[in-house]
Amino acid sequence: MHNEMIVIDGLQYSNWSREIFEQLREGGVTMVHATIVYHEQIRETLMRIAEWNRQFEQHGDLIMPVRGADDIRRAKAEGKVGIMFGAQNCSPIEDDIGMVEVMRNLNLMIMQLTYNNQSLLACGCYEAEDSGVTRFGRQVIREMNRVGMVVDMSHSAERSTLEAIEISERPIVISHANPLSFHAAKRNKSDTVLKALAESGGLLGFSAYPFHLKNGPDCTLEDYCDMIARTADLMGVERLGIGTDLCQNQPLSVLEWMRNGRWSKTMDYGEGSKSNADWPRPLSWFRDSRDFPNLTQGLLARGFGKEDVAKIMGLNWLNFLDEALQPQAAAR
Repeated sequence: MHNEMIVIDGLQYSNWSREIFEQLREGGVTMVHATIVYHEQIRETLMRIAEWNRQFEQHGDLIMPVRGADDIRRAKAEGKVGIMFGAQNCSPIEDDIGMVEVMRNLNLMIMQLTYNNQSLLACGCYEAEDSGVTRFGRQVIREMNRVGMVVDMSHSAERSTLEAIEISERPIVISHANPLSFHAAKRNKSDTVLKALAESGGLLGFSAYPFHLKNGPDCTLEDYCDMIARTADLMGVERLGIGTDLCQNQPLSVLEWMRNGRWSKTMDYGEGSKSNADWPRPLSWFRDSRDFPNLTQGLLARGFGKEDVAKIMGLNWLNFLDEALQPQAAAR
């Protein structure tokens, strides 16, 4: 069954190589939302896009760029892996609202308003005080709505997330996080947020990053699928997807860049700690993208019907992106 489905991973930040593209294809992945930047600003973002252009040129037999939802269907038909660009922070637009459209024209399809810290747009989940969406943030959300760039609140704080859902005229996503009720990590989301997300037509991508899971790297597939089942009761199965947050073959220096950027002189350990500062040990049932069929089997074993499994594994993301990536029609 897995091979017939459109499988979408709502977020990875891997050390991309031919080997990883082959793993994605072997795992039956149709499209992956690839983080291209964390704290990079405009010029560096352009360089990341140029690096990806080279990847598409060198590995065109395996991967293709996603410039719209129809490219996901094309990737499936051609047996390739679609790559959709995303940013985990708002640094690629710096302080210039005009850059939203410029970046969207370069196929940046999805952007987080914050990465753990307060940004120019909203508040991150690690700040003591959540001041909500800023004046600039309101304007940027409207502009993202206009050009067809998805608002992602995965690393944002509660009030900011609820306000973004309210301000945005189009549904938003939390591309890679889990319910707080499953595991009390700062990055996981309360039932209040999850209900608001569902009611607004948004989407939650379940993370497989061990720091977001009960029992960390020892979280079982059964517990993970149980979490999905409980969230389906809360949000409805149409509002759920996968966003593994898989970081394949990345050195510790990349983890430190994600956590520290240029903003901190002292080491920030994010969801780790001084005694647990490295990448977490991978899950036994999800070591890399070749293990996606395990997730399909786990959901079937948990009692989800085939149609619902197909929705969670990719169709919900596809249906969401069909609408979300379309620029708004100009007012006449």
